Amino acid sequence: MQITRRTFFLSASSVALATTAIGAFARPALADGGNVPVADLMKPSAQPDIALGDAKAPVTIVEYASMTCPHCAHFEETTFPELKKRYIDTGKVRFILRDFPLDNLAGAVFVLEHCIAKDDPEKYYTLVQTFFREQRTWAVEKPVPALMAIAKQAGVNEKDFNACLTNQKAWDAMEDVRQRALKEFKVDSTPTFFVNGTRITGAVPIEDFAKVIDPYLKGG
Repeated sequence: MQITRRTFFLSASSVALATTAIGAFARPALADGGNVPVADLMKPSAQPDIALGDAKAPVTIVEYASMTCPHCAHFEETTFPELKKRYIDTGKVRFILRDFPLDNLAGAVFVLEHCIAKDDPEKYYTLVQTFFREQRTWAVEKPVPALMAIAKQAGVNEKDFNACLTNQKAWDAMEDVRQRALKEFKVDSTPTFFVNGTRITGAVPIEDFAKVIDPYLKGG
């Protein structure tokens, strides 16, 4: 399935949060195998990474998420705050969220977030947090008005909102990231994380992340 601007606008009036479908993809568990060399994982793509944390941190976490994924929203609410406090804010981890939309609505939200935030990490991740927190509002019914309401809170007027969502270059960049994850890194569920290339799948608790992160920090 291709995630495209055209199919988003064709389906926007009837999109609902695909909890059942997404649940089939997202199974909270530590993954066995499927690790990726860090050099391959960090090669530049059409969509430049927006990172939180020290660029020289000994550990880099890359998350592939979908904005309509309930498990991703659960991770954002329950695990990410402690991950940020314990590892990102202390300079131990550099964190990168990458686009892996499971449907056109999720693709539209990623396009909107990148457009509004530009290259500002704090603004971008604040928007991500807001959209995840309000997921059941905008993803269940009348998605376009609900997305516009959140965008207006971020200082975006209707004209700029429409310009963001109709930017074909932005949609193409987002799809490039998704296709690369599918083909090169075999990502097939959300959320999927790579901790210095070690794969973790699902909205696992902070203790499971610690088991992977902490060995990289010993002796540092």
